[in-house]
Amino acid sequence: MEKVTIVINGVGGCGKDSLINCLEGTYKVHNKSSIDPVKDVAKHCGWAGDKSDKTRKFLSDLKRLMTDYNEFPLQFLLAEQDVFLNGDFDLMFVHIREPEEIAKFVKHSKTTTKTLLIKPRKELQGKVYGNTSDDDVENYDYDFIFYNDKPLEEVTPLFIEFISKNILNK
Repeated sequence: MEKVTIVINGVGGCGKDSLINCLEGTYKVHNKSSIDPVKDVAKHCGWAGDKSDKTRKFLSDLKRLMTDYNEFPLQFLLAEQDVFLNGDFDLMFVHIREPEEIAKFVKHSKTTTKTLLIKPRKELQGKVYGNTSDDDVENYDYDFIFYNDKPLEEVTPLFIEFISKNILNK
């Protein structure tokens, strides 16, 4: 099977990781986020791991600084893609929120790369988070959109089928 990278996006709390976890047992997944190295730096600044709107803005601003300085979040993801390519994985999920950063990753990706927007349940639609990383997620022309608006036990087989048919063409 050809290795495929999926850039997955959606507002905070839309269930991206829960959906990816649904694939366990079906596919071997390498799951990384452009915010991972930012969180490491943020911990040194006193961030305790919470996901309030204030800390989401802090992480978004810190990521922007790191990107402007040396593209570190992109370089981190490309290095993780090498791990994916050299490992026993079927799929790689890459979490990137900012449209311009999605475009950069797709341009530099070493595999077939598809983009996927996860649309949240109704109560999260239209929420303003107060940072560009969350508030601008829909400002990209995604290859695919998946609506995560059902209970996990109902959405699991739907997501597996969606990935198989649409992303992997099986």
